[in-house]
Amino acid sequence: MVNWKNLDTLASYEELLKTKKVSLPEVMSGESGAERVRKYSVPMAEGFVYNYAAKQVDDEILAVLAKLAEEAQLVDKYQVLYNGAVVNTGEKRLVLHHLTRGQLGETVQADGVDKRAFYVEQQKKIAEFADKVHEGKIANGAGEKFTTVVQIGIGGSDLGPRAIYLALENWAKKQNTLKMQARFISNVDPDDAAAVLDSIDVAHSLFILVSKSGTTLETLTNESFVKDALRNAGLDASKHMIAVTSETSPLAKSDDYLAAFFMDDYIGGRYSSTSAVGGAVLSLAFGPEVFARFLEGAAEEDRLSQNKNLLENPAMLDALIGVYERNVLGHMCTAVLPYSQALSRFPAHLQQLDMESNGKSVNRFGEPVHYQTGPVIFGEPGTNGQHSFYQLLHQGTDIVPLQFIGFKNSQMDTDVVIQGSTSQKKLCANVAAQIVAFACGKPDENCNKNFEGGRPSSIIIGEQVNPGSVGALLAHFENKVMFQGFVWNVNSFDQEGVQLGKVLAKRVLAHETDGALKEFSGLFQI
Repeated sequence: MVNWKNLDTLASYEELLKTKKVSLPEVMSGESGAERVRKYSVPMAEGFVYNYAAKQVDDEILAVLAKLAEEAQLVDKYQVLYNGAVVNTGEKRLVLHHLTRGQLGETVQADGVDKRAFYVEQQKKIAEFADKVHEGKIANGAGEKFTTVVQIGIGGSDLGPRAIYLALENWAKKQNTLKMQARFISNVDPDDAAAVLDSIDVAHSLFILVSKSGTTLETLTNESFVKDALRNAGLDASKHMIAVTSETSPLAKSDDYLAAFFMDDYIGGRYSSTSAVGGAVLSLAFGPEVFARFLEGAAEEDRLSQNKNLLENPAMLDALIGVYERNVLGHMCTAVLPYSQALSRFPAHLQQLDMESNGKSVNRFGEPVHYQTGPVIFGEPGTNGQHSFYQLLHQGTDIVPLQFIGFKNSQMDTDVVIQGSTSQKKLCANVAAQIVAFACGKPDENCNKNFEGGRPSSIIIGEQVNPGSVGALLAHFENKVMFQGFVWNVNSFDQEGVQLGKVLAKRVLAHETDGALKEFSGLFQI
């Protein structure tokens, strides 16, 4: 039996508030710093390591965080979630994205079916469809192979799948497993669709419409944009489009699509990359085997999140250190800094994952909370970010905790030696240097050149960006967000804050406005 309690009612939280603060310049300097790097490290799935030596924690704080994990019943709540409880209290729904990549617990029955079997069935149908496309058995009107796949979706139907595709595109080219180029249309801004359509050969393109309800305004608008382009090219749009939707949506059995693959209400958009939402486009782009490997990496990381030992559960540890930074140290932002160009859009996906999930000011029962919840997430790949916003991170008035992600090896195996080292070594040297620079700083009598240090960071280090590692990385952050939502006692699986703007936009388009809304819409001559 789990109990859902607010953070500020927990005895371990009160104890956490009284712990002594850690001085990073002191503990990270000299041999004590080297000892921390060796000690404060935990293995993850797919050969990753989560190292938190440069975080403002010590053994005392970690011990209290372990008490908090136990008192808040974090792993128990995770078990309740993946065993099919109605954890999404706002929409009164199960939360089943973990089931898309493996059976962690009991059989979950919903809507009269075994949900794991349902997700596997959709994956099998997608794999069979993708294989037929790659073999040319499903082709365009002229009997020619499709060479490009274009996903039409927004939010979780775009950000996650796009980030994953970009992460694996060069890897797939190197491994000779890039089956089709993938492009994405998301913004209702007509320039987005026009730019994509102008850059592809529509006659050899397959389009995926992704909308759970089949009524998403931006997505249906872009679908019309694409259908016009196909018709203008003398093509039958129904021979160039497939749908990813729910079984009850108007798209499910429409003759406008070659095929339809199904998702359900138990997987929120930002958690949907391992469902048919990501499965269709990634299987078409890379092949079903690559998507399956991606799922295996995610499943391996999910299993680690079942461990009740905080120091052996990387996602829960990462989550609780984040809670300490937010609710005790008072830091309002977290920067995600992947030192890998392949992960260029991963921070954008994490913005939605984290901020849409835990950007809440009421608890799961609709009652106001009196403590801070989800942080602001932002980030860019290194080393580009170093020449951009790192100035504020190093010397600004606010301390921003940092989440580095780095890899020992590049994807392409193409490099050059300049001044005695390769580009990859220079990249890795930069991230190592930044961690120590942020933590230890550098005193200088010239105040303009003085670095106080004390800027906390952690790093996730892996071997290479590949399907399994990307899956593990995705699951790590999904589970981190989940554990933090449990601690804050918020519902991490609805997003009512997204809905209000949609409602008002429909009023503007219907000319049902008054007051400021009428005046603002008038500025655009709507």
